[in-house]
Amino acid sequence: MAIKTGLVGLPNVGKSTLFNALTKSSIPAANYPFCTVDPHVAVTSVPDERLDKLAKIFDSEKVIPTIVQFVDIAGLVKGASEGEGLGNQFLGNIMEVDLVLHVLRCFEDSDITHVHDDVDPIRDFDIICTELMLKDLESANKRLEKLEGSLKSAKNKQASVQQIKEWENEKAYIIKMQDALNSFDLDRVQKLYKQAQEDNIAHIPFLSGKKHLIIANLSEDDYANKNYENNIYFKQLIEKFGQNKVIPVSAKIESELAQMADEDAKELMQDLGLTEKGLNSIIAQAYNNLGLITFFTCGPKEAHAWSIKKETPVPQAAGTIHTDLERGFICAEVYSCQEIFDAGSELAIKNSGKLRTEGKEYVVQDGDLLHVRFNV
Repeated sequence: MAIKTGLVGLPNVGKSTLFNALTKSSIPAANYPFCTVDPHVAVTSVPDERLDKLAKIFDSEKVIPTIVQFVDIAGLVKGASEGEGLGNQFLGNIMEVDLVLHVLRCFEDSDITHVHDDVDPIRDFDIICTELMLKDLESANKRLEKLEGSLKSAKNKQASVQQIKEWENEKAYIIKMQDALNSFDLDRVQKLYKQAQEDNIAHIPFLSGKKHLIIANLSEDDYANKNYENNIYFKQLIEKFGQNKVIPVSAKIESELAQMADEDAKELMQDLGLTEKGLNSIIAQAYNNLGLITFFTCGPKEAHAWSIKKETPVPQAAGTIHTDLERGFICAEVYSCQEIFDAGSELAIKNSGKLRTEGKEYVVQDGDLLHVRFNV
């Protein structure tokens, strides 16, 4: 599965600079299957050293990483929920993403004006979320009206008992969501949205219910050598959202790194005291936040990484490769990538007795290599 994330932010916070860096680091379309990219989508590979090691062991002709799609969502302004600026385009695009990345400005620069004349990342976040909740409230009102009409005419249409129960469950959920949205209670909105997913209640994709992470866009000086730890705006974000949800980045540095040759980029990173690119941190945190893991299929033709949710049984994991593999699943031969790194070859794995045969109940683990046996 490809992760789809949306970059959102007010004008002049660095969102476009960051997206341009992602675009420059995008993998060629030929290197991943079944995707069409438009100018507003950057497709980048999920960094994973294990895949490169596996490709060398299997002498694979092609390496196919798992990918992340970053959607450049139009700059948001106050009033977007009512169509101000590019509001309707913004709110339409964000419906499609799995994760929202809020780009928040954490640097002063007199040459780059802020739409509200001063830097305040918490206020900027609240503006964006308010617009999302106002739009969601409009969607909730429309959906409730439609549900009430469906329930009223259910007997005439001879709707099934099951259908009526589903409508009633969704109506109860929408009423609770309306109350949370009217109160601008983001935490409650997100809890209700998550609960509806866990309870399999049919629901519309509320914008403010989606998972989110915070990208703190810092100056070059603050980003170098982790000086951002003393940045007042960064500390405010950590206090509000917690260490695990805030990603420090300098969009300007990322833009420069994306245009450099690998060796030059490494040299600049060393000079700045950086151990990895900020883009890699964004991808890794997005991956973890969505509860994803990676398994591999490898051979001389290709080494391929696949994304699945944690706790996925092996037949469903096989289905991400091809639906026939899930439909006709018999068993899977499994070992971990660490085991083959230690052994040096698949033959050595087999000879050591570490190649396991797993049935339908097996839950795929991060780093598993699978060879699926099936019959259709």
